Amino acid sequence: MAIVSEEQVVKVLRQYNPWWRTPSAIKAESKPQKRTAYYEVLKMITHNTLRRFAVLSGVRRVGKTTILYQLMERLIDDGINPKNILYVTFDNPILKLVNVENVLSIYESMYPLNGTRYILFDEIQYTDNWELWMKVIYDSRKDIRLIATGSASPVLEKSSTDSGTGRWSILKIPTMSFYEYCRLLQLDEPILPDQLRISQLAKMSSAELGDLFDRFIPLQNHFNRYLMIGGFPELVLSDDDAYAQRILREDVVDKVIKRDVLMLFNIRSPLLMEKLFLYLCMTSTEIFNATTAAKELDNTSVTTIDSYIDALRMSNLIYIAKPMDVGSKGALKGRPKIFIADAAIRNAVLMIEDVLSDETELGTMVEITVYKHIASFFQGSTAQIGYFRKVKENQKEVDVVVELPREKILCEVKYRNNSHIPASDAIVELCSDSSSHVTGAFVVTKRLDDYGVAKHKTHVPIMRIPALAFLYIIGRAEAEGMNGKL
Repeated sequence: MAIVSEEQVVKVLRQYNPWWRTPSAIKAESKPQKRTAYYEVLKMITHNTLRRFAVLSGVRRVGKTTILYQLMERLIDDGINPKNILYVTFDNPILKLVNVENVLSIYESMYPLNGTRYILFDEIQYTDNWELWMKVIYDSRKDIRLIATGSASPVLEKSSTDSGTGRWSILKIPTMSFYEYCRLLQLDEPILPDQLRISQLAKMSSAELGDLFDRFIPLQNHFNRYLMIGGFPELVLSDDDAYAQRILREDVVDKVIKRDVLMLFNIRSPLLMEKLFLYLCMTSTEIFNATTAAKELDNTSVTTIDSYIDALRMSNLIYIAKPMDVGSKGALKGRPKIFIADAAIRNAVLMIEDVLSDETELGTMVEITVYKHIASFFQGSTAQIGYFRKVKENQKEVDVVVELPREKILCEVKYRNNSHIPASDAIVELCSDSSSHVTGAFVVTKRLDDYGVAKHKTHVPIMRIPALAFLYIIGRAEAEGMNGKL
């Protein structure tokens, strides 16, 4: 506290909490459209009998701070004294020099308070030993409910196991689903059956499916824009898509890689990290070989590549999909596929012109988007998510495999004008083999008129579903609390 005075901290706290003086000030910061994570956190911090802190983890500009503002607005609307609510961000240069204990102590010395305190710490990774202080607060202060956010932290996951067990939960916030994108823009929603799930489509007649998918036609242009802009709320609401991509590149990618990652991880070569991320953008959805990457990137060591990959994963910039067995011998082992966290991030980095007219690039973008939606949909469940590829027949692959105790679901992306899959395709062979224990299979297609059960006579039917509808339905189901039940 020698560097920063108490008066300086008090001034910062008052700046960050104008609702202490004017409760309606929170309305200017909050937004009407709420993400699924908002409801999960609200339930967690207001539960009458189960007390648990929450840590929101997600890439920059994904909307974590907005969720905090929405929670504060709800608490104030519910009659909580605004002075019982503290919001601070440790991204502030003054607060970076002050630990959690001192911030809390100064706050509580400012006003005589009674009742439960609601503490909201933004960008918690910038303060030292945050997880130890959260443990102390949880154990010693029963009158405090706490929510924290972190864009990138090497200790978020480790600390959840060490100090956070039974005390707080980490909720990963992905970029918005296509359904959330449509809701944010307040687009006319297609009228769908109540609680519609992807697995129900195979039971519908061709006429019913045709009528259902026709309802998505007005969203086609919006879907193309979603692939380009991605699921970043502020950018979605922008009326300048080219500028939005520039902001995405500068704020999301450059700041995370050139500042957050370097500060929070032991990164000895910032240039190598930049090259690696560019390499991953170029090879996203392909099999990743650390040895090959190490040779192509300045002949560095495999150990360095592996550590940098882990840093990018914990920075929420990539997903890592591991190979999985699907009841057959000869599955590829040890080599993951790496997906960029949002197709729009890849677009912003590579700056490919006319990407929407390039079938190959479009296919990559949709595969990234499908994987992100599935990973988000099954978050918090017991599902293992990866991919399948045969060792000896490298072209025989299934893009996404979801394995649950009683389910094994296959998903193949064929986002092209001709989505035909031959009988020799991996998904057909696996669905024809009862020993593979597949319970559901889907092929994600491009055109809204390309749908229905594949003609192959398989043990498990393969359902063809247009990408736009697949992503909208799965996002809607997640928002309605049916996540984990495809």
